[in-house]
Amino acid sequence: MEEADGELYRKHADELIRFATGLVGPTNAPDVVSEVVLRCMGSKRWAQVTEKRAYLFRCTYNEAARFHRSTNRRRSREARAAPSEPLDPQEVRPEVLSAVSRLSIRQRAVVVLTYWEDLDPAAVARLLRISEGSVRRHLNRARSRLREVLDADS
Repeated sequence: MEEADGELYRKHADELIRFATGLVGPTNAPDVVSEVVLRCMGSKRWAQVTEKRAYLFRCTYNEAARFHRSTNRRRSREARAAPSEPLDPQEVRPEVLSAVSRLSIRQRAVVVLTYWEDLDPAAVARLLRISEGSVRRHLNRARSRLREVLDADS
């Protein structure tokens, strides 16, 4: 990793970990970000990337989605191997975090960046490399889903 890449990592590591925490939880977030940084900065394409921060956010989103697919496949295999046992006990979390964890990965990404990082839809769209309309649509669906889940839990 070049010195400039080290500086880039130090500059954005905290916000990438916060973003990943909203997507995969606090236990797995540092691993997801580490994987992303190593893969991105070690790739041949890295030198041609012009929007490195946005690229790292998008890669973090993709890695979180891959993490969830992998986790779901593992849980499915475990359930088939031992169907009488519960998969994993739910971690005790605050009500809102529990509700957010039920959202799709895309909705979760938009919620985390909008509410926890206090970004406007244009900034979220740039980071995730999707349209502003897509950000607004996913945010609207996430709000509706959160209302349903939180109303049902109360």
